[in-house]
Amino acid sequence: MKRSEKAERIAVMLEEFYPETPVPLDHENPFQLLVAVLMSAQTTDLKVNEVTPALFAKAPNAKEMAQLPVEVILEDIRQVGLAPTKAKNIRRMSEILMEKHGGEVPASFEALEDLPGVGHKTAGVVMAQSFGVPAFPIDTHIHRLAARWGLSNGKNVEKTEKDLKAVFPKELWNKLHLQIIFFGREYCPARNHDLTQCPICSWAATKKRIREEMKR
Repeated sequence: MKRSEKAERIAVMLEEFYPETPVPLDHENPFQLLVAVLMSAQTTDLKVNEVTPALFAKAPNAKEMAQLPVEVILEDIRQVGLAPTKAKNIRRMSEILMEKHGGEVPASFEALEDLPGVGHKTAGVVMAQSFGVPAFPIDTHIHRLAARWGLSNGKNVEKTEKDLKAVFPKELWNKLHLQIIFFGREYCPARNHDLTQCPICSWAATKKRIREEMKR
C-alpha cells in the first residue's frame, strides 16, 4: 500500500475514533496555552492541568506573570519535571511578551521560537490551537506512531513532521495532531504493544516492524 493510500485510510479511521478533539491542556487564552505547553515537556498533561489553576489564578496573563517572583512560580509548578528551569523561562518569557509584543502572544513561529523555553513543537501547538494556523507539532506519540505505521522512518522529529505534512492534507493537520496523540495514548502504547491486535498497526505496520517490536 502506498503511503498516501495508507494516510488516507488512517485519517478516516481517526476521524471515526475521535470526531471531537478538545485540547488536552486547560487554558482560557493563548498565553495560558503557551505556558501550559511549555510546562508539558517531560511531564504529563494531567500533571500540568493539576498545577496551572493555582498559577493562573495569580497571573492569568503576561503582564501579571511578569510581575510574579520566580520563586512564586516555582512553588506552584514544583511538581512538574524541570520545574526550576521552567519557572525562570515562564517569568522571562512573560517579560519579553510585555517588552516586545504588548503582552500578547505573537501569531508567528519565528517570534514564538525566540521566546525562552519555546521550541518548534510548542510554537506549533500554539499556532495551531490558538490561531488556527496549519501546523503538525510532533510529540513522542506522533513520532512513534508515524514510524510504526510506515509513514516516516522515524530518524528525528523534523523528518517525521516533513513526512506527515507530505501525506496528509493541510486542512487536516491541526486535528490529526490531536487525534494521533489520543490514539497513541488509548490504543498504541510505547511498551508491551501487540501490533497485530492494534486497530491501525495491525494493517499499517510492515511485517519487519512487527518482528522488531516483538523482539523488544
